[in-house]
Amino acid sequence: MTTAAVITTTYNRPDALAAVLDGLLAQDINAHDSFEVLVADDGSTDDTRRLIEDYAQRAPVALHHIWQEDLGFRPGAARNRALAATAAEYIIFIDGDCVPPPDFVRRHLALAERGRFLGGNRVLLSETFTRRALAERLPLHTWGAGRWFVAWIKRDINRLLPLLRLPDGDFRRSHPRQWQGIKSCNLAAWRDDLVRVNGFDEAYSGWGLEDSDLVIRLINAGVLHKSARFATPLFHLWHRENDRSRLPENQRRLDDLLASSRTVAERGLEQYSSAQ
Repeated sequence: MTTAAVITTTYNRPDALAAVLDGLLAQDINAHDSFEVLVADDGSTDDTRRLIEDYAQRAPVALHHIWQEDLGFRPGAARNRALAATAAEYIIFIDGDCVPPPDFVRRHLALAERGRFLGGNRVLLSETFTRRALAERLPLHTWGAGRWFVAWIKRDINRLLPLLRLPDGDFRRSHPRQWQGIKSCNLAAWRDDLVRVNGFDEAYSGWGLEDSDLVIRLINAGVLHKSARFATPLFHLWHRENDRSRLPENQRRLDDLLASSRTVAERGLEQYSSAQ
């Protein structure tokens, strides 16, 4: 049996988080697998806490709220805290505005392979459609191909191709050292590999590239990329672009990493007592 944890970040967007939790609590995983959900909260107010408490009371799986003080945009720290709080063997990272279809966890676990991390992709929803979906509580996680095709025709979503489901195969291992384009909104890895590289590097400040940093360090440590595209899509709700003022500094930090063979985060998971 494989135990898994889905870690989803959030920050003061309870309507989007509700849509994500609706999808996570409707997962159709195999009987020999189990998973829990940890909400890595980057300092939200009580509205989010109350929402999570309500869902936890009726959730068919364990649902935990891991909160940290609001000191600015710190998703790496939020994810590290959540990672330290679970003993699950396999970790799936998503964002609190990315709605999973019912087979999301099952397909991630079916593709899981020792010595590999998985990078999936997403379908972007338009601003207008996102507002309608949240206002009307549309059950996006239940929609089939027909409804998504209509949404694509209406330009409510940007593309259909990620919804294609393909089985496992050698093509998924064809770019073992690929890090470009892999994002923590749809990323999975074995927990012991994440512990070995000290999780996310909290030395990154503000938005940008902390997920690339993690993936590069995993590759440096011998954990190679396996594609989860055409297997584990997510539906990414629209949001305003984050402040990117710290991106140049983060890019310099990433460039330094690329010029090295470093595997361990400068300031990461080891800060939290239960991480090992």
